[in-house]
Amino acid sequence: RWQVLLWWHNFFILWSTIDAQTRYSIPEELKQGSVVGNIARDLGLLVPELFRRKMRITSEAGKQYFNVDLGKGELLVTDRIDREELCGQRPSCLLPLELVIDNPLQVHRVEIEIQDTNDHSPSFLTKEKVVKIAELVNPGARFPLESATDPDVGANSVRTYLISKNEHFKLTVKNLKDGRKIPELVLEKALDRETQAVHNLILTAVDGGDPVRSGTSEIKVIVLDINDNAPQFEKQIYEANVSERSAIGTEILQVKASDADEGLNGQIEYVFAEQTSDIILSLFDINPSTGLITVKGVLDHESDSLHRFDVTAKDKGNPEMDGHCGVEIKINDVNDNNPEIVVTSLTTPVPEDSAVGTVIAIISTRDADSGDNGKVTLTLSPKSQFKLNPSISKHFSLVTNGPLDRETNSQYSVKITASDSGKPPLTSEKTIIVQILDVNDNPPVFSQSSYAVYVKENNAPGLMLCSVAASDLDSGENAKISYSILDSKVQDVSVSSYVYINSDNGSIYSMHSFDYEKLKVFQIQVQAKDQGSPSLSSNATVHVFILDQNDNTPAVIYPSSAALGSLSHQRMPRSAKAGHLVTKVTAVDADSGHNAWISYRLAEATDASLFTVNQYTGEVRTKRAVYEQDDSSQRLLIEIKDDGQPVQSATATVSILLEDGLHEPILDLRHKMSEPSKKTGRITLYLILSLASVSVLSLVTFLILAVKCIRGSRSSGSCCMRRSDCDDYKNPNRNLQIQLNTDGPIKYVEVLGGDMMSQSQSFRSCMSPMSEYSDFTLIKPSSTTDFKEVISVLDASLPDSTWTFESQQVKEIENGKKIPELVLN
Repeated sequence: RWQVLLWWHNFFILWSTIDAQTRYSIPEELKQGSVVGNIARDLGLLVPELFRRKMRITSEAGKQYFNVDLGKGELLVTDRIDREELCGQRPSCLLPLELVIDNPLQVHRVEIEIQDTNDHSPSFLTKEKVVKIAELVNPGARFPLESATDPDVGANSVRTYLISKNEHFKLTVKNLKDGRKIPELVLEKALDRETQAVHNLILTAVDGGDPVRSGTSEIKVIVLDINDNAPQFEKQIYEANVSERSAIGTEILQVKASDADEGLNGQIEYVFAEQTSDIILSLFDINPSTGLITVKGVLDHESDSLHRFDVTAKDKGNPEMDGHCGVEIKINDVNDNNPEIVVTSLTTPVPEDSAVGTVIAIISTRDADSGDNGKVTLTLSPKSQFKLNPSISKHFSLVTNGPLDRETNSQYSVKITASDSGKPPLTSEKTIIVQILDVNDNPPVFSQSSYAVYVKENNAPGLMLCSVAASDLDSGENAKISYSILDSKVQDVSVSSYVYINSDNGSIYSMHSFDYEKLKVFQIQVQAKDQGSPSLSSNATVHVFILDQNDNTPAVIYPSSAALGSLSHQRMPRSAKAGHLVTKVTAVDADSGHNAWISYRLAEATDASLFTVNQYTGEVRTKRAVYEQDDSSQRLLIEIKDDGQPVQSATATVSILLEDGLHEPILDLRHKMSEPSKKTGRITLYLILSLASVSVLSLVTFLILAVKCIRGSRSSGSCCMRRSDCDDYKNPNRNLQIQLNTDGPIKYVEVLGGDMMSQSQSFRSCMSPMSEYSDFTLIKPSSTTDFKEVISVLDASLPDSTWTFESQQVKEIENGKKIPELVLN
């Protein structure tokens, strides 16, 4: 037997490509591990890539008979293959296989043709057949015998029949149109019951295999007396069609036979032939009197579409005689099987940046029905991100039909509907879940494009200034954010020396204490970067505003000796009248705003009734005329305080010597200047107009700032550490700040221009120490930063000052904002 199989293996293992399908032909019962063929070479695949591309086999047979050796690319037999178990009596036995390969996804259809081997012997249903023949039967009469069955097909099935040698009978074989061979016993010589009542014969069925196999059955011929006419059917073969949904009791057909005899010898009874299978007996029934065949069981076209059996008509003679006919019943298909959806291969998750047309799954269909009832079409739900492309027979590929976005949908439920072409059509559904894999396609986004931070000067190092926050729509590593500060310069120094940031939570901390007098505002560029590959980032600007604190004491700049801590000696004539200007103490404060507002007070004096100090200007004047009994040496201690919290103060000591006959050039000059003139009146008018203009401008500015403060409080993006840090700067974007003393003549004017973002500076004017006129003295600004604009602050203390304001103009600075400007004439 193994020699035969080896011969089959060497000469009948063939392969061919038909309609893009590879076919191999092998004999059944091939040894496990036998090589069917080199599938890699036949399909044009590279053997080293088979393992990486995960070549695998799927089979519709429900059992895996083959496997692929990924190291050699050979198709191997892995289980016993019995052709009769797989295909029964069908002339062709094909096992369809699907080879699935990934990266890229490919599906190859392979058909394995199983060749029949002669591994079964013919067999009879009954081992002994009894044939009753009347002795009056004439030679030439034929008697059909039971045909043998052989599970093999083709040449290996039953080829002929033989009968044991005898003198009365011979054997003939009747070939039916369906290919069956029916042995018939032919009477050659008349029988004589008195000579021999029973004849024992051996019927042998021989197949056409090599070597030949055979099976036998005993034929017992009983010779009967008298009844010499057997029933005769009108047809040798009766054919009918019946629906598989036919109810029990449905009439199919009626067979009819006649008998030339009379009486009991002519009465006919219809029965199924003796060799009728149990399946036929369970599905059909026959009326013994009428020959009407009806449905007895449940018919199924998918199990068997054609049933063949024999019917015998027996008379009631003695001995009884019978006739035979064949019946063929075709079972018509009804659309009673729902189509099936089979997912052969599924790729999930799918990257969200997959190109349109990316294959997601390979899908096949099955329907047990035939004809139009077995034709299946697949449809997807409308507005789907996927579509179906037809592949090879009954196979489809599910591909993307548009862009995917994980942030919109993290998974898709693809509903596939299968419908056949029956009437009415039957449908089935299957849902495929496709997970979407995140791709880093979203940069981090800050909660605000810019931040404003207010911090008091002299802060403790390590103070948290602010915390920025960004979010990322991606997931996993693509959404993990780290924060950093981009390098930039602040007063020619890297910003990283001022602040540092926590890369995990975005908290910004100061590196050291800030000094408002050196640095008022600076910017930080913060970057948020995700951990994707490649990483994405975005930037935000943090504006840091330093708030002034009253940390500078007033500094005396005149008299210079008082500023240095020694006595300042001043001379005054004893003839001085009340209101005489003795000297003027001038001080400045490096702070700003209220912290820089200075007031003067006479703390101690040799004679407090003789001198007075102007609170705002520091002018030292006589309160009364000098008496002869007044000491010639007067000592004054003047206290200088700012308006900050806490108050900072300094003192200046002035020594005044009273002398007789001292010339008073200042009084003479003042007398000359006080002569009435037209110009003096005009200057006074201009001064009044200027004061009115400044007052109106101050009121308008205050209203504008108030409106901006209200709006800013509703949509402020600043992140002050404490509310008190912002109290000194209600509106950081002010364009103009004017501070006036309206108590008496103008004592002090300060004009600040620009917003908190610009590094605008203020200048103050101080009156000349020894003159009653307002000499204009510029004090060095409190910061060395470059200026975009300069706004002067005037100090006009004398009632009949020579300073006059000719007009009020508007100056436009670089950033497009406008500030009022007073021009001195």
